[in-house]
Amino acid sequence: MTGISDHHAYIAAAPKQFRPLLKRLRLRLAEALPDTEELIMYDMPGFGFGKTIIVGYAAFSKQCGLYVHSGAIAANADDIASAGLKATKTGIVFSPHHPIPDELVVTLALASRKELGL
Repeated sequence: MTGISDHHAYIAAAPKQFRPLLKRLRLRLAEALPDTEELIMYDMPGFGFGKTIIVGYAAFSKQCGLYVHSGAIAANADDIASAGLKATKTGIVFSPHHPIPDELVVTLALASRKELGL
């Protein structure tokens, strides 16, 4: 998905099975970070300020990802594992069959913001 101009267009261009999941994720992130801007950077939607992304999300062919500061992942590793999700240094992958819990989305978004000092 290249050349995407906003979150609506990104979600509309995502694989159909991921659209409801991405809409819900976007809503939770907007609620968790109400004073931030919706940004598109590196063809991926996110929330932040100017050129600083606090949290981003993406859809791929078989899964979705939530991307935050590495410190947010490390600080919440137990919660991520308890939810049965896989994490990398800066992201968590999930699917419609195994979505990321809303409360974990909020926790990670706020932790990423804290790590960035915003």
